[in-house]
Amino acid sequence: MIARGTLRLFVENSVEKGLQAAVKGQLDAWYAETAKATWKNSAELKKQFASAGIVSSERVVFNITGNDYRLVAAINYQFQIVLILWIGTHKEYDRISVEKVRYDKERYKGSPNPK
Repeated sequence: MIARGTLRLFVENSVEKGLQAAVKGQLDAWYAETAKATWKNSAELKKQFASAGIVSSERVVFNITGNDYRLVAAINYQFQIVLILWIGTHKEYDRISVEKVRYDKERYKGSPNPK
């Protein structure tokens, strides 16, 4: 279970127009792989996403479009639930506390990015 709307709104509202197609394509690929995954633990996740950073037993950082964007997710392996907590540029990621960041619906809504 993944909130695909969060991914869509992030692309529409936070990614420059010229980059939207590439970022959307990468997020769509991540979504497709993650939606069909049946990981039992972080070791299994790392087999599929070798570049993912395991923050804790339930928190993972995924690199999107190489390392231009980062996606922080909470994963409940027992119930096969993936919750997107945060997504942004690598520069923005450097300013958050990955261990404490929580989903903020205000971050993903608003007017589309005019860039």
